[in-house]
Amino acid sequence: MHLFEALVVLHVIAGATGLIAFWVPIAARKGGAAHRKWGRIGTIAFIIAGTLAIAMALLSLYGPEKRLPMITDRVLFAGLFGWMMLYLGTLTIGFAVYGLAVVRHRANRAALRSPLYQAMFAAVIASAGYCGYFGLSIGQPLMAALAVVGLTAVATQQYYVWRPKAPPRAHVPEHFRALLGMGISAYTAFLSVGLIRLVPDHVFNPLIWAIPSVIGVSLIIRYTLANRPLKRSTGAGQRREA
Repeated sequence: MHLFEALVVLHVIAGATGLIAFWVPIAARKGGAAHRKWGRIGTIAFIIAGTLAIAMALLSLYGPEKRLPMITDRVLFAGLFGWMMLYLGTLTIGFAVYGLAVVRHRANRAALRSPLYQAMFAAVIASAGYCGYFGLSIGQPLMAALAVVGLTAVATQQYYVWRPKAPPRAHVPEHFRALLGMGISAYTAFLSVGLIRLVPDHVFNPLIWAIPSVIGVSLIIRYTLANRPLKRSTGAGQRREA
């Protein structure tokens, strides 16, 4: 119990740091000093928080269970504080590492095909798959819906990694989507897992679960539309001049 409580405190500190720092790179000028500095702080904080979440999930699955007396359903406890927390922690780390890696290896995408990065993708797939399966088996389809988010993200990331050719600066939207995904998974974990300590009756409220995804996807769409490549009309202009 003392170990778990210590992990919770450290997790809260790291998570709060990441949740606050996360918004600075979004608001700051892209590529500027503030963007890089606070983006790095937020990413490292989320990696630490994700690692601690995995440790707490394993303790919840294989250690003492009398941590949250408001949850009398031990199967639900295993699903929420075990398999789903394990998945969200893995997903957060995966998004964070990938978001940094696409910038670091922007001139050499083949580096993202190394066993280290592929093992990270495999870990996200495995944890997402079991989280979804367990959720369906206990009658909680929202766990399965959340797993689909991770599986879809990995599919799009692998497409970028393995495609024969990528457009110029293709790493920029990949970086943006990955770190926004990192924020979505972290905020989902905060609302769905952390909020249960205050309002346990709303642990599987679809509205609560949807808030991070709606905001994150809206930002992704806004960024994508704002940075669409302009269609060249040189040929048409020349024809008009002729």
